[in-house]
Amino acid sequence: MEMMDRSQEVSEELRTDLENLEKLNRYFGSHLLVGCFLRRWLRPGKLIRLLDLCTGFGDIPRFIVDWCRQNGIPIEITAVDLQHATLELAKERSGPYPEITYVAGNVLDFEPTFPVDFAFCSLALHHFSAQDAVRLIRRTGLLTRGNILFSDLERTDLGTIGIYALTALVFREPMTRFDGRLSIRRAFSFREMRRLAQAAGWSEFGHRRFLICRQAIWREA
Repeated sequence: MEMMDRSQEVSEELRTDLENLEKLNRYFGSHLLVGCFLRRWLRPGKLIRLLDLCTGFGDIPRFIVDWCRQNGIPIEITAVDLQHATLELAKERSGPYPEITYVAGNVLDFEPTFPVDFAFCSLALHHFSAQDAVRLIRRTGLLTRGNILFSDLERTDLGTIGIYALTALVFREPMTRFDGRLSIRRAFSFREMRRLAQAAGWSEFGHRRFLICRQAIWREA
């Protein structure tokens, strides 16, 4: 289990780790990946309701809101996570983002209170066993009739070397180093990620690699 997933109180160690993850997402591909699908799927017009599963520090929802503001797209995001301390820090950082509502809950049995147009889940599947990852993918299809995006790391030898080097030279805090190295080891390979979608009953879906050591599966309504 990654250190950030353990039951804990709000601490400076956790805050630093989440801030490091936000930097990694911004500069090493996750924001770029999500941005590709925002440009592909979102258009000005009616209010969009988006569900963000395993939201963590909320940097992906904040990035989405910033993008929507720049493009004149009204949006409301429900961001769900099980870890209460992480949610408290996400709420604290998201004061200027009234478009985001944070909800504590287990994504494997979460029920939205209203229909959602899109469901995103970023960098979270590797926190689950393969069996629970399949459950989450299948369940997400029941939460929305709209488009679904799962993005995550891709386990590769090069990615493993890169994470070990990055956490030895730049992001050297103990929690970030431990979690980063465990994440790349637990991440699914490209073939394994595809099998998860198929096991969840997805028949027509997209799957491709993105920079840097990122991959995504998605299903369009």
